[in-house]
This record gives sequence, structure tokens and C-alpha cells, in this order.
Amino acid sequence: MRIGMIVTSAFSYWVNTLITRNMYGSEKKFNFEHPLTMLVWLTSAVSIAMTYLLSYLLIPGLGDGTIWWKLSTIITCGTVAGALIPELVKVFTSTNSGHVKEILAASKEGGPSLNILSGLVAGNFSAYWMGMAIIFLMAAAYVVSTTGIGALMASPAIFAFGLVAFGFLGMGPVTIAVDSYGPVTDNAQSVYELSSIETIPGIKEDIKKNFGFEPDFENAKRFLEENDGAGNTFKATAKPVLIGTAVVGATTLIFSIIQVLNKTFPGQVEAGLSILNPLFLLGLITGGAIIYWFTGASMQAVTTGAYRAVEFIKKNIKLEGGGERASVADSKKVVEICTQYAQKGMFNIFLVVFFSTLSFACVNHFFFIGYLISIAIFGLYQAIFMANAGGAWDNAKKLVETELNMKGTPLHDATVVGDTVGDPFKDTSSVAMNPIIKFTTLFGLLAVEFAITLDPAVDRILAAIFFAVSVVFVWRSFYCMRIKSGEAE
Repeated sequence: MRIGMIVTSAFSYWVNTLITRNMYGSEKKFNFEHPLTMLVWLTSAVSIAMTYLLSYLLIPGLGDGTIWWKLSTIITCGTVAGALIPELVKVFTSTNSGHVKEILAASKEGGPSLNILSGLVAGNFSAYWMGMAIIFLMAAAYVVSTTGIGALMASPAIFAFGLVAFGFLGMGPVTIAVDSYGPVTDNAQSVYELSSIETIPGIKEDIKKNFGFEPDFENAKRFLEENDGAGNTFKATAKPVLIGTAVVGATTLIFSIIQVLNKTFPGQVEAGLSILNPLFLLGLITGGAIIYWFTGASMQAVTTGAYRAVEFIKKNIKLEGGGERASVADSKKVVEICTQYAQKGMFNIFLVVFFSTLSFACVNHFFFIGYLISIAIFGLYQAIFMANAGGAWDNAKKLVETELNMKGTPLHDATVVGDTVGDPFKDTSSVAMNPIIKFTTLFGLLAVEFAITLDPAVDRILAAIFFAVSVVFVWRSFYCMRIKSGEAE
């Protein structure tokens, strides 16, 4: 089935290329989002058809003879999510979105402050609608799992949730393709701008002589800006799909831990996973604390790195000959500063997650399962909120640059502030929720198997030691990374 879905993604990509070349090949102007949207929906439709066909060919007589289409329907819930979620993301982040235009309107009258507030509104609303979409599709999978699949397995609902994650990932190649489109268009626009090609004497004649065409710099800039806007939207569409796979997949990994506990502590698991068990309830609360720490720590690394980079630029970079270019050596130093703070932040964050997972696994296994569930749920909504707020801010700025052509104005300055806030939202904290959730649940399976083999007294001692180590790195992630008050004056 997995191989079949990879083949359908490649086939859909090829078909979409033929269609879009025929539709837009001779067009001077078109909406850059349309070919990407068509690719996502075409892949979804072909993948669904392939799912039912392969399932019928592979397991036609399994169970009562209806299992093949029931399992296919469950997988289809995930495949539909892979196409539906990008559409919902576009409602909040596309340059044609009412929410993005509202951010622009707010910026015209209220400047940066209303720009920020409007972006926060878009991000929060998007988390509601995407959460509802995921819940609806998981609920549909659960309903199908109650129609006879239980005769073949112990926990059909959990198996169904695993297949929903499988369906999410079925469109993985196309999800990665449209996600990658964003950085490519963003950097293409940046390369053009940084090249200052228009200022080079005799460049038009040189291009015509060596490459055989007349350069159109004005349209080139416009197309690159508009394409960057489409790229921003589709960067945002991939993030909730990927975080959705992490959360739905975490469900099955958590169930694996429950299976281990069932064998080790027969008859205790149902009572242990009740909210009447204070340890389980405390675990549910603890996960949220870790997610919010992580959000702050990852943004702290960005903030301090940016401060150091700007500080260096103001003190050291003098444009060569009064022109528009900085020296290569100075530019490399700025990149080095940013890289240094990214690595420092990553080091601290990883060790906090590592030692926290070990500590909480040793505290109590039911506490730990509550913690894992909480990590997944808090992480899902935090990631969606941050990714879509960031995308909305970015494209509000893009509208000022393309539709309004108002670069360098107070309105553009206001939207640049929103975009600056949005970058660590969408490109740092939100995307990193995915590996945080996956690592915590996968490593947690190993940690809890280790913890339940130990004597309870040893568990408590190790839990205290591991927690103390994690707190050291929590402290480092803020207080060793922050901008000192004296330096900021």
C-alpha cells in the first residue's frame, strides 16, 4: 500500500505538470497557487482510488469479505485530511484570504500593534477549524472501526487511528514538494534582490547578447514577489499536515506503552488511566508546561541570535564605497552568529526533552502516559496557531509589496514588524513541534520499559536526578541565552 501511494504521488505530479503546462504555459499572468492546489487534490483523488484498488487485490477475502473496503475507508480519512487541511490553511494565510486582508486593513490604521493582534486572531481561529477537521475525520475512522473489524484485533479504534496517520503520510511526497516550494521561491526572490542586477551598467545589453532575450526587470520583481506569496501559503499548508501525522501517530505509540503496562500490571491499567487517578491527571497538566517552555526557549534562541546579528551589523558593517553591498567577510560573520545561537538553543532544548522524558517515565507510568497525551494535544494546537499566524503576517506584508507597491512606506514598516514576529512563529517553534512530539513518544516507549523494570525506590531517585538535570538546561535555555539588560541599553 505504501509503495502504491508513492507511485500515485509521482504519477499525479507528472499528470499535473502536463495539465498546468497546457493551461498556463502561454499565460503572462496567473495565480501561482492554482497549480499547487490542483496537484494536492489530484494526488488525493488518485491515492484514494489506488487505496481501494490495492486493498481489494491484497485482502479481498479477509474476515467477512468487507474488511478490504472498511480499512480503505479508514485510510481515506487520512488522505482526505492531507488535502482538506491545506484548503483550511489557505483560508487563513493565502494572499487572497480575508484574514490576511484584514491584517493589512488593521495595519493601515493601527500600525504594528493592530497588525500583530490581527495575526494572532487568524492563528487562533485556524487552530479551531483545523482541530475540528482532524477530530471529524478521526471520528469517522472510529465509526468505521466499529463495523466488524474488532473480530480481527484487540483494539480496532487504535488501529484505525494508526491508519489515519498512514493516510496522512500517503501523500507525503507531494506534501514535501509543496512545502519545499516555499523556501525555493523565497530564496529566489532574495537572490534577485541581493544581486542588485538592475544597477549593473550595461546589464540589459549584456543579457541580450549572451542569453538572447530582453530582460524585463519590473515584471521579474513582481512575479518573484507573487510567487513568494504562493510559497508562503504552501509552506504553511504542510505544517499542520505533518504535525497531524505526529499527533495521530503518537496515539498508536502511546497505546503500545499501554500494551506493555497491561502485561506487566494486569488489571491495573483501566483504573490507572482514569482522571480519578491523581497521577494521571497531573501528567495531563505537565505536558502543557513543557510545550510552552519549548515555545519560549526556541524563540529565545532566535531573539538573542537576531539581537547579536543586528548589533554586529550596526557596529561593523559599512557598505562598500557608499553602495548597497556589504563585504563577504562581514556577511559570513552574520551567518556565523545566527548559526551559533541556533546550535546553542538546539543543544539546550534537546537535553531538556531527553532528561524530562526519562524523569517523568521514572516518576510513574500512568503519570507518564498522561504527560505524553498532553504533549501531543498542546503541541498540535500550539503548532497550528503559530504556523498560520506566521503565514498570515508574511503574506500581509507580501500584499503591500505586490498589490499596493508600497515598499518603504509606514504601512510596509508595520507589516514588516508582523513578518519579523511571524518568522520564529512559523519557521522555528511550530515546525519543531513535530520532532518534539515524535521523539518524546518514541523515546518514551523505551524509557517506560526501562523504568518499570527498576525498584520503586530507585525509580524515585532517578526521577529526581533526571529532573534536576533537565531544570539546569531549562535555566540555560533562557538565562544563558537572554540579552543582558546592560547590553540592551
